[in-house]
Amino acid sequence: MKVTKSIQIKKERILPLSGTVLVKEGDRVSFDTIVAQAFTPGEPEIINAAPKLNVLKPRLNDYMLKQVGDKIVKGEIIAQNIYLFGLMKKFVYAPFDGSLENISKYSGRVIVRGAPIPIDVKAYVPGIVVEVIPDQGVVIETTASFIQGIFGIGGESFGEIHMITETVDEPITGEMITSEHAGKILVGGSIVTAEAMKKANELGVVGIVTGGISSKDLTEFLGYEIGVAITGEEEINITLIATESFGEMPMAQHTFDMMKELEGQMASINGSTQIRAGVVRPEIMVPHLEEVEAVLSEENIDAGMTSGTRVRVIRAPYFGKLGNVASLPTGLQQLETESKARVMEVEFDDGARAIVPRANVELIVE
Repeated sequence: MKVTKSIQIKKERILPLSGTVLVKEGDRVSFDTIVAQAFTPGEPEIINAAPKLNVLKPRLNDYMLKQVGDKIVKGEIIAQNIYLFGLMKKFVYAPFDGSLENISKYSGRVIVRGAPIPIDVKAYVPGIVVEVIPDQGVVIETTASFIQGIFGIGGESFGEIHMITETVDEPITGEMITSEHAGKILVGGSIVTAEAMKKANELGVVGIVTGGISSKDLTEFLGYEIGVAITGEEEINITLIATESFGEMPMAQHTFDMMKELEGQMASINGSTQIRAGVVRPEIMVPHLEEVEAVLSEENIDAGMTSGTRVRVIRAPYFGKLGNVASLPTGLQQLETESKARVMEVEFDDGARAIVPRANVELIVE
């Protein structure tokens, strides 16, 4: 897990399909700046037009007011048949805004398609565009305080940081949350209850960052059991992040203190989590664009560990435990599973020591 007051971050913001980049290198962007845009075709709809007009299928085109390729507006007449000296009238109306795609004299049907659906990619973090990837997106560089969680749900958003508890071990409950918290990221405590999740979601709270999250409460909030392999696509209006572990777990004091210093500032938040290959962790970023140089770069965090480095174990049987690197044995070591891996000796905060595979820990940069 990464927790640092100042870090230089580069974020790729890429479209899922080819489109148009709307900014240029050197541009300064904000949280909600649209940096790239693409369009997907609208949904098609088939209209059985000939029977509606009471005409023969081969003659359908004679009654069309719109032709293939024409734009249509919801509710407008696209075909009509007026007969018996105007006493009888039959109409076909456009079901939505879009275009007329096909007229078939064989089936007597008309195909209309909805307007193209825009796909917008926003900057997500304020910063400077340092690279433009033609037709795809951009790379944004920023300097920020950075907190990485252990697990989260919900997608990208941004809001003002607000400390909702006085200490690291208080639970966040429903009665704590009010309409005044709309648009804010609530931080603190050891766990958030299902009631608090529901209330926050209803009141427009942007996010909640706390020490732990109960899988039972998550299931009650979402209405279904969530898998932990990949998250972030849930259909909810809030982002939830646990910084420490599952279950009730006080937020690490240094994380709590840093967030308290940042209270009132705007932050980006993303609950997306991927546990398997290509690990993705939930994150909170508070940008500091005024800083010319960051104390650390993202690359520094991934550099080699040394004795005394602060770490957290992310696999059983020591999942969630904090400690310091005591030693870094060289070469591959045989594990209890009889497989071999590079390991480290970790001295936990309670004084106990254990040999842990290096792949099973995350660095905590303070």
